[in-house]
Amino acid sequence: MDAPFWKTKTLEDMTPAEWESLCDGCGKCCLSKLEDEDTGDIHWTSVACRLFDAGLCHCRDYDNRLKLVSDCVRLTPENVRTITWLPSTCAYRLLAEGHDLYDWHPLVSGRADSVHEAGQSVRGRVSALESDLDTVEDYFDHILEGEP
Repeated sequence: MDAPFWKTKTLEDMTPAEWESLCDGCGKCCLSKLEDEDTGDIHWTSVACRLFDAGLCHCRDYDNRLKLVSDCVRLTPENVRTITWLPSTCAYRLLAEGHDLYDWHPLVSGRADSVHEAGQSVRGRVSALESDLDTVEDYFDHILEGEP
């Protein structure tokens, strides 16, 4: 039996479909993060992007997200190696660092809901959308303890 593509290909060698399938649908990258200007520490919040569907745990307009949300980040093989806020469970980060995917990842389990069943998604944990808040100070009430 052949090894799965993520074990045999580099991130750069993956097809667009393979690349997209690495996303486990956790929604963590769609949460707002605050960076401490003095220390550079990242503080996660339970505030999601205005395009995020918190029930389904996906973007409402994925194809147009980069046009509609000015600070939306398109992940690439290059930037997943340098973005410091990617969750430790993120498949892109794991593979870039030479690790394997977790058993709950949909590519491993064969089921899209396994990420939610394992408690690794933000489903049920989003307290607000960015469009609900007016100022940066409003985010402080939504800071999480550690990574989601």
